[in-house]
Amino acid sequence: MYIVIVGAGNIGTPLIEIATAGGNEVVVIERDEEKAERASKAFDCLVINDDATVKDTLTDAGADRADALISTTDQDATNIMVCLLGKELEVPTIVSVVHNPDHMALFRRIGVNTMENPQSLIAEYLYRAVKRPSIVDYMRIGDDAEVFEITVGDDAPVAGLTIQEAASEGLLGDEMLIVAVERNGEGNPVTPRGGTEIHVGDLLTVYSETGATPEVTDVFGHYEDDN
Repeated sequence: MYIVIVGAGNIGTPLIEIATAGGNEVVVIERDEEKAERASKAFDCLVINDDATVKDTLTDAGADRADALISTTDQDATNIMVCLLGKELEVPTIVSVVHNPDHMALFRRIGVNTMENPQSLIAEYLYRAVKRPSIVDYMRIGDDAEVFEITVGDDAPVAGLTIQEAASEGLLGDEMLIVAVERNGEGNPVTPRGGTEIHVGDLLTVYSETGATPEVTDVFGHYEDDN
């Protein structure tokens, strides 16, 4: 792929590393001279030290023939301008980091794939690790729903029941779905059926419309308060 990356900062630099290591043809645009020089020395790619909000700069970078344009600067105003210019140049895939959640709708309105500020995501992840230590991993979907991984505790109400039995007893409501079961640390999760029995120690992948609330984690034997 031919990829134009705007920004060689904290987000752009690891992206450049991944993209070049993947054998892609990468062109980087970085306004800061020191960052541009550092990127040119570290990676096998063309680095342009210029302003990406100027259409000629993107043209010089070959954005008009690029497969993707990714804007990673720390300014939403810069990123939105880059994306608008990318649309004018008909770049097939345009992706941008968005720092202010209030701006997310604006980016999506112009047809840009967005990624929330990774620093905010990391902060939320760390907070979740303290607030909900039973959650191994999670992904938010929309405002409330989440997909998360959780291990079945020794005294979990669902332990020893089949999924169908747990649902019949009201432990798994309509808003919850067990997506996968990993057993004995085998690393090969299976797709559960109604007759699949839930065992203590199982690592479950769960979808919950209400998120991983205490009421939900209680079902799997993790009695955490909401304070």
